[in-house]
Amino acid sequence: MHLRTRRSFLKASLLTTLAFLHPGKAQANFSTEKQPSGRLNLYNIHTGEKISATYRDPDGQYNSLAIKELNWLLRCHYTNEQHPIDLQTLDFLDLVNTRLGCNNEIHVISGYRSPKYNDYLLSQGHKVAKRSLHLEGRALDIRIPGIALANLQRTALSLGLGGVGYYPSEDFVHLDSGVFRTW
Repeated sequence: MHLRTRRSFLKASLLTTLAFLHPGKAQANFSTEKQPSGRLNLYNIHTGEKISATYRDPDGQYNSLAIKELNWLLRCHYTNEQHPIDLQTLDFLDLVNTRLGCNNEIHVISGYRSPKYNDYLLSQGHKVAKRSLHLEGRALDIRIPGIALANLQRTALSLGLGGVGYYPSEDFVHLDSGVFRTW
C-alpha cells in the first residue's frame, strides 16, 4: 500500500470514527482546493424524493439534522431500511459536485443497499459485490443530468479520494469512501 493511500485511509478512518462519536462536531480536513461546499441537492430516482440540504457549515461542522434527512433519502429503496451514510462519502460527492458547478441536482441510483436487496440483485444475475461498500453506507451510484458521464468520472478521479467506478451502459458513476481505485 502506498504511503499516500495508507495516510488517506487512516485519515478517513479517524474522521469516520469521530463522526460516529460526535456527529455534530466531526470535521473533515480538506486543503483549500478540496473544500466541499457543504450543500447537496439530491433526487432519489426510485422514490421520487428530493432534498436540498446544507449538511456541513463553512467551518466543517456537520449538521446532524441534515445528515439524518440525507440518510433517509439515501436509504435502501427496496426495503426502506436506512443506515448512516459515511460522511467521507458525502464529502466526496460534494467535492465532485463543487468541481462541476455546485448547483447540480444529483440523481441517486443507489445509496445504502440492505443485505436483503444485495442478495436479491445477486440472485437476479446483477454484477454487484457480495461485500459491497453500499452495505456499509459508504458508496453511492449517481449521475448528474446535463453533465457528461465521462466528465463526471474524470472529475471524481481527479480528486484521488476513493473508489470510482464507471458504468456508461447503466448510465451512472459509482463513488465510495474506500481506498483510491478505479474500474
